[in-house]
Amino acid sequence: MAATTAPGRIVLAAGGTGGHVFAAQALAEALLGRGHALALVTDRRGDHYGGSLARLETHRIAAARIDGGIAAKLRGIAELGYGYIQSRRLLARLAPAAVVGFGGYPSVPVMLAATQARRPTLLHEQNAVLGRANRLLAPRVTRIATSFATVLGVRPGDYGRLTMTGNPVRGAIGALSRLPYPTPEASAGVIRILVLGGSQGARALSEVVPVAIARLAAAVRGRIAVAQQCRPEDIERARTIYRQCKAAFEVATFFDDVPRRLAESHLMIGRAGASTCAELTASGRPAILVPYPHATDDHQSANARALEAAGAAWVMAQSTFTAEALAERLAAFVAAPAILAAAAEQARAIGIPEAADRLADAVEEVAGINGHRGGAPVREEAA
Repeated sequence: MAATTAPGRIVLAAGGTGGHVFAAQALAEALLGRGHALALVTDRRGDHYGGSLARLETHRIAAARIDGGIAAKLRGIAELGYGYIQSRRLLARLAPAAVVGFGGYPSVPVMLAATQARRPTLLHEQNAVLGRANRLLAPRVTRIATSFATVLGVRPGDYGRLTMTGNPVRGAIGALSRLPYPTPEASAGVIRILVLGGSQGARALSEVVPVAIARLAAAVRGRIAVAQQCRPEDIERARTIYRQCKAAFEVATFFDDVPRRLAESHLMIGRAGASTCAELTASGRPAILVPYPHATDDHQSANARALEAAGAAWVMAQSTFTAEALAERLAAFVAAPAILAAAAEQARAIGIPEAADRLADAVEEVAGINGHRGGAPVREEAA
C-alpha cells in the first residue's frame, strides 16, 4: 500500500537474534517500500545484521542484560543507564515521527528515552507471552502490536492499546499462503515430514525422531519421507538409524531452502518459537510442536498451545516427547491423513501472511500518517 513519506524518520529499536530481528527486518522492508526514512538503533550485534537492516542508517548504544550475580546485575544496570543517556541525545537529534521496539534488552534504553521525550511509540510482541522488556515498557508506550489473539502478561490498564497485527514472515513464506495444501492420499503416496530445530537443530528432536521412524511398521515407514535438520554432533547417529531401518530420509545441519521444503511438506516437527509459529500458520502447515522447556517465561509453550487450541498443531512437552509416543502419533496420521489436511486448514485460517503490512499500518497510525489500515482486536489475558 502506498503512503506519503513520513515527516521524519521512523526509528526501529532492535537487538539480539531470532524473532526480534526477523520482525524488524520485515517491518523495515514494508516501510522502505512505502517511502519512509528509517534508522536502526541497536547494540554491538548490529554489525551482523543482513537484509533490509544492513541498509539502514544505524546507531549503536550500550545495552546489557540484568541477570547473574550482584556484580553482573550492577554492570547491566550501568550499561542500560548509559544507553538511555545515549538514546536521549540521539532521539533529540533524529526527531523521529515514531519509535518502534521489538523486545529484548537492547530496546529498553531507546524506548524509555522515546517515552520520556513523548515521542509516538509502538511495541511489537512476537510471542503469546509479553516479554520481560516489553512488560516493563508496555504501560509507557502509545500502542502494543501483538502476534497472537491472546497474550499473557498484559496489565489490565494496557488492554485498550493492544492491536493484533501478526508476526511478519519472509516473503517466500507468505507466498505459500496462496498454494493449496498437498493432501496425501488415504492409502497411498508419501507423507513428507520436515524436522526443524533452529539454525543448528535441537538435540531432543535428533534423539527422538529417527528412533520413532525406526519403530514404525515397515509398511507405515515406507509411506514416510523425512527431511531433518540436526546438530553437527548428532547427524551421523541420525543417518545410521535411518539407513538401518531403510527409511527415506535427508539430514543436514542446515537447510537454506526452507520455504520450498515447507511447501512440499505435509507435517513439520519442531520447536515453537514465534517465527516458527508464524511461518506455519502463514503457510498453512500442520505441526507437532515440542516447546523448548527453558525458554524465558515458558513462552514457547504458550505459543504452541495457541496453535493447538486452534486445531492447527499438536503439542508434545519435551518430557513426554518419546520415540514410542511420536511413533504412535505418526502411525495415526499415515492411517488417516485427512487429520493432517484438517489441521492445515485450521493453520491457514489463523495465519496472517500480510503481517508486515499490518504492522506498518499500525506504525503509520501511531506516527499520524494517513493511509493506515491498522490491526485487529486482541483478546487479552493476564498472566
